[in-house]
Amino acid sequence: MTQISVERKHSLGREAAKQKAGVLVEKLAREYGLQATWVGDTVEVKRSGANGTVRIGDDTIRIDLKLGMMLSIMGASIKSEIERALDKELA
Repeated sequence: MTQISVERKHSLGREAAKQKAGVLVEKLAREYGLQATWVGDTVEVKRSGANGTVRIGDDTIRIDLKLGMMLSIMGASIKSEIERALDKELA
């Protein structure tokens, strides 16, 4: 099992960061077939072979994913895509 963790600081405020994170979550859901469920300021994402959370804070967004065996071989590219998309949304 591969663990991916990405955290970025922001100065957008919680609500604006939540909107930006929503765009990222929708993109990841489309590209990787994830189901996303909002619970307050956290998005729980899952699919066969992967699960995790996107947590929106006052000044940070943190993404934690656990990838099963099949997706772990794509772990580096998935992490890079998350970092790129998150940096783009927070720019």
